[in-house]
Amino acid sequence: MENETNIGSKVAAGLLALAAAFGAPAPAGAAEGPALLAANCLSCHSAQGSGISRVEGQRKSPEGWQMTITRMQEQHGARISPEDKRRLIKYLADTRGLAPTETAGWRYLLEHDNNRVEAIDERYRDLCARCHSGARFALQRRSEDEWKLLMHTHIGLNPTLEFHSLARDRQWFQLAVNEVAPALARDFALDARAWKTWQAAPRVVLGGSWRITGYLPGKGAFEGRMRATAAGADRFELAIEGRYADGAPLSGRGVATVYTGYEWRGSVDIDGIALRQVMAADARGERMQGRQHLADSRRMGGELSALREGAAPMVMAVMPAQLRRGETAELTVVGSGLSGAVSLGKGVRVLEVVSRSADRVMLRARAEGRDGLADVVVGTARGKGLLAVYDRVARVEVEPANAIARVGGPGDAQMEKVGVAYRAVGWAAGRDGKPGTADDLRLGYLRAQWSIEPADEEADKARDQDFVGRIGADGVFVPGDAGPNPARPKSLGNTGRVNVVAVVDQAGGRVEGRGKLDVAVPDFVHRALD
Repeated sequence: MENETNIGSKVAAGLLALAAAFGAPAPAGAAEGPALLAANCLSCHSAQGSGISRVEGQRKSPEGWQMTITRMQEQHGARISPEDKRRLIKYLADTRGLAPTETAGWRYLLEHDNNRVEAIDERYRDLCARCHSGARFALQRRSEDEWKLLMHTHIGLNPTLEFHSLARDRQWFQLAVNEVAPALARDFALDARAWKTWQAAPRVVLGGSWRITGYLPGKGAFEGRMRATAAGADRFELAIEGRYADGAPLSGRGVATVYTGYEWRGSVDIDGIALRQVMAADARGERMQGRQHLADSRRMGGELSALREGAAPMVMAVMPAQLRRGETAELTVVGSGLSGAVSLGKGVRVLEVVSRSADRVMLRARAEGRDGLADVVVGTARGKGLLAVYDRVARVEVEPANAIARVGGPGDAQMEKVGVAYRAVGWAAGRDGKPGTADDLRLGYLRAQWSIEPADEEADKARDQDFVGRIGADGVFVPGDAGPNPARPKSLGNTGRVNVVAVVDQAGGRVEGRGKLDVAVPDFVHRALD
């Protein structure tokens, strides 16, 4: 299980600090950046060529540079104004950032999608990953000398590191400096072709009109339009209008900043709910993909997709994204410029167009063809593989499959509860008729009935399911109070281990899926939010 405490401690401040930058003046340009570095950093660092020592040997995400500057303030007393800090983050992310291919596979850390199990290279598993997530060191690039200096910095700032580095069984520091640092320099190289290629690529302005779809815990799936109006270099004012899948309207406003040419960071208020957007744009600036989460509870969020609107009509999504053979259902096709005949693929009949506009088409349809992913076509607009046609749900997966929640409170106490938002993913068995094989067909998210059960015999004896918290009909788990609880043996708190159970009803039976949930003690790590 990824170390959530580590992620929260090291990166949680990142998005909030970046959100603060949305209210800042125009970001630092190429000429202003070196002057900012000199003014704020040369009191401790030395000049190195045209740059500054230590800085020249590193590249990081915007959140990574925010963490670095915050550490300089907290541990070394650096006096940097909030305005200069925001400008420095922007300048460093633009000039010493990460290319899109370098962040691919690790973006869950930036998006605070932290409930997952990582696959860590064994070279790093027993050293770096004893404290950090794999994404923590994978989202930075350093020269070999800088990786070695980082090892020295670790032991200098945290001398007790010796006690939990397997030091009794190995010469861990020599291993770190002589073997792990060179490996990191090769695997996460400073002078990488990907970065040079990205720096040389033309920049695309991400303003304009975007069709968006996504999901918010407690609210459900939504679709809408986001208009981004330029408010400075790489800065935008946002206006959002749309609706949830149940037809309820939504509207909001906000601001966004783009870092490194593709890293979108938005701060929006939708119907009184403060949210953060974290997305990455593709090289052509036509699509953005990422996550939107609650500002005051970063782990509570869901996926967010944006497709730029242009002159050509487009189909972005169909809601819901699955249709069972032999059944009639109401679907909504989402896009822009939607005019002309509607087709849902071979074997799917459109029985009635209930309503339509240029943005959405509501219709009744019936599927009678084979299992598979069908293209959705409206006039000249086409969305490839957007509708899953299936005979039956063969298995259900619970997302996240492994999660950590944290008790808190009670009442207005300072320790915040950390919940988990669950969703159920349906799968059809595929052509071989066997669930759990490579040809299974992903059906997308399904409605489910939610419950919790003890994870094992010990949890059953302790009645963990009665104390750890509750899960709502919307799949949101809310942990219990921190305790002590006199109703438990020795007045223990309300921690424990449970399974989260999703039950999907379908004609002919019920299909269950399970995810593991550890309800842990509060997170006592104080975060630097500025």
